[in-house]
Amino acid sequence: MKISKAVFGIAAGVLLIGVIGGAALLYANPGLINKGDVAAPEAKSELARFATGSIARLETPAELVAATDYVFKTRDGADARLQDFRGKVVVVNLWAMWCAPCRTEMPTLAALSQAYQGTDAVVLPINVDATEDAIADATSFIDVHEPLPMYSDPKFQLPFELPGKGKMPQTILLDRQGRIRAHFSGEADWASPEARALVDALLAEPAAA
Repeated sequence: MKISKAVFGIAAGVLLIGVIGGAALLYANPGLINKGDVAAPEAKSELARFATGSIARLETPAELVAATDYVFKTRDGADARLQDFRGKVVVVNLWAMWCAPCRTEMPTLAALSQAYQGTDAVVLPINVDATEDAIADATSFIDVHEPLPMYSDPKFQLPFELPGKGKMPQTILLDRQGRIRAHFSGEADWASPEARALVDALLAEPAAA
């Protein structure tokens, strides 16, 4: 029985040393832990150079995909889709009255829209409030920020159909072919020089054949 205890003690000691040694190896080489699970950084397009100042967190994916064809509503209740604006550079902004940063940045979107009137750039705010009273309040609010139009998605689904995956506010820039070229989650100054330079870059691109 004593021999058995001794053997058990030696085995336990060896096991403990092995565990400690293994832990020391991983500590010294943290790259060994889940190395295969580390995702490579997402490739960015040439528009990444505009990610400065107020829009420093701008995402500019290198892979170009068409925007969703999800249906939202015009001011009069007619169906609308993002692809209805093909041929234009579109600054899509998803907002709600319950979202304070959404309301805060709205004057900058109005200024951006004003600056590009008469061009192929369109600022498209889409409200996601759900109730009739909230939509009425949103309509009154947007009317103070001319020349912005009123569009709505009372199902609150469109924010989840776009890269921000529900984040609010969420702004997406589409090129003339209806492809997502940049997106930003959070409040920004869309009347800033860097934001206007981004829009100018998209306007300068040749139209699709």
